[in-house]
Amino acid sequence: MIFFGFSFLLALLISPLVISWYKKRGWVEDPLLKKHVKITHQSPITRGGGIVIFTTILIGSLLFLHIDKFLVAILLASLLLAIVGFIDDVKDIHPFFRLGIGLFAALIVVGSGVGIAYITNPFGQGVIHLDSWVYTFQFFGTSHSIWILSDILALLFIVWNMNIVNWSKGVDGQMPGFVAIAFVFISILSARFADDPSQFNTQALALIAAGAFAGLLVWNIYPQKIMPGYGAGSLAGFLLAVLSILSGAKVATTIMVLAIPTADALFTIIRRLAAGKSPFWGDRGHLHHKLMDVLGWGRNRIALFYWLTTLILGVLSLYLSSLGKVITFGVVTFLVFGFLIWAKLQTSKKRS
Repeated sequence: MIFFGFSFLLALLISPLVISWYKKRGWVEDPLLKKHVKITHQSPITRGGGIVIFTTILIGSLLFLHIDKFLVAILLASLLLAIVGFIDDVKDIHPFFRLGIGLFAALIVVGSGVGIAYITNPFGQGVIHLDSWVYTFQFFGTSHSIWILSDILALLFIVWNMNIVNWSKGVDGQMPGFVAIAFVFISILSARFADDPSQFNTQALALIAAGAFAGLLVWNIYPQKIMPGYGAGSLAGFLLAVLSILSGAKVATTIMVLAIPTADALFTIIRRLAAGKSPFWGDRGHLHHKLMDVLGWGRNRIALFYWLTTLILGVLSLYLSSLGKVITFGVVTFLVFGFLIWAKLQTSKKRS
């Protein structure tokens, strides 16, 4: 709890400094000046959550963690995402540019050796190996190997999580809350490999990240004083994906814990493509928008919904088999898709 407590207090103290700095520079998102259907806040709010999260994680890592190649790669990639997030706070960046930077950040950690070597076979015994296709090459007299399937899957997994988590931060307190809970479960899963010395960094870093987002949550909860911005959103998805790979949680568990944002993202992509629109441009069709616009839920209720569902799915992930996780994710996806289709029909009826 030292790691969590330290990062919680640090983020709690850094946040008002960032808020004050942004306000003095006039870096606020004013819904009266920036009109977009996806915006839910009604008064000028600073972004800057990425600076809070990165600074907290950097200081916590340097104080408590053993410096190895994985941590160096994670911090370098996180710095890149934090810089892009800061630029996006001040002046909105094109989504394709952010996607490219996110892919490059993922390449940094995959290049350090973070890969998904295997996945548990949910429909049979054993595992499905992804490290059989290896490309070996010489670089400056040193032999290097690329695990083709392992590295490609890791890249896709990291970039995917960066985007789906970033899409689920539309209302006060929503994203920092469920992300902090998800990091706690990553830490619990890492503890199962306590005999492996390399897992200390993973478990501790997960707790540092959980504390950082919990500290930001205090200032982001309704009525929010600071928004996570692209920086905090991308860092959340990036770190969750990387730490889940390093902890042995792998794909199934993380997808299950993030089942609500994942299902929402899948439906959003399908819906936008079916309408002939780019899946990367924001609209007001996400789950949190429909809970607000169709059901009339308030911001606190929406945030609590995301927290509780993440907590429940996290607890289940500790006990379910791989097949059970797949079935649970399928059920959640069915429910989310069903609600969003119903909500879209309701919206169409009101318009007509």
